[in-house]
Amino acid sequence: MKQTITQILQIAPYKVHMFVKDCKTEHFFMNEKLEDTFSSASLIKVPILLAVLNYVESNNLSLEQEIKITPEEWVDFSVISEQRLEQSTIYELLVWMIITSDNTATNVLIDFLGMDALNQYFREIGLLQTTIQRKMMDIERLAKGFDNTTSARDMALLFSRIYRRDLLSLAFSELTLEILCRQRVHESLKRYLVDDVKLAHKTGGLDTVDHDVGIVYSSSGDYLIGVFITEVTNNDHARQLIGRLSKVVYDYLVKRKEMIE
Repeated sequence: MKQTITQILQIAPYKVHMFVKDCKTEHFFMNEKLEDTFSSASLIKVPILLAVLNYVESNNLSLEQEIKITPEEWVDFSVISEQRLEQSTIYELLVWMIITSDNTATNVLIDFLGMDALNQYFREIGLLQTTIQRKMMDIERLAKGFDNTTSARDMALLFSRIYRRDLLSLAFSELTLEILCRQRVHESLKRYLVDDVKLAHKTGGLDTVDHDVGIVYSSSGDYLIGVFITEVTNNDHARQLIGRLSKVVYDYLVKRKEMIE
C-alpha cells in the first residue's frame, strides 16, 4: 500500500497531506505532511458541530431551540437560503451544515457561539492548528489574509476522538456519527469504491484546495483516512486523486483482508 501511494504522490501535480490510521490501535499505516497547516475550507464545520453540541449539552439547551435568521445572512450554496428560512432549529442547522455543507447554517452557528468561544473549544479538545477567523463566503476577510485553518494531525486527532466517543455524552457522540454518515457529497473518498461502504466523513473545497476525511467502517476493521490537497489548479482532478488514494487504501485494508479470510 505504502509503495503504491508513494508512487501516486510522486507524480501528483499538487501538494498532498494525508493519513491512514487504525481506529482501534491508533497506529498510522500512512502519514504524509501531518504537521503542515493549510486552509480548512469546509472541514472547519466538523469541530463547529462538536462545539455547538458541547455548548447545548453543557447549558441544558434543546436541539429544537429556534434561531432567527435574517435575509442578510442568506449566502450562496445553502438550502437554508433556497427555502428563504428566517428561523431554524439548532438541530436542522447542524445537519445541513454537515450533509450539504450549508454555508448559511454554518454562519448562523458561528454567530450563535462566537469565534472566540469556538477557538477556545478547539484548543480544549487538542486541536493546535485548527482556527476559525472568518465566516463562510466572506471573501473580503479572506482577501485580508484571515482564513480558517487546520492540519492533517488535527483532523486525525479529531476523528479519532469522534470514533472513541470521548468528546460528548454517548447520545450526542452517536448523533455526531449519525450526521457524518448522512453526508451527501461523495465526489472524493467514495468516488471509486463500488462496495456500499459506510463512511462518516466531511469534505472541504475551495478553488485551491480539496479535502475529504472520515471513518471507514468495515468487517475487516475500521480505519480513519484523510486526504488534504493544496495548491490545486483543477478541483475535479484533485477529487479524482483523493478517490484513487482512497481506493488503494480500501483495497489493501478491506478487500485484501477479505480475500485472506
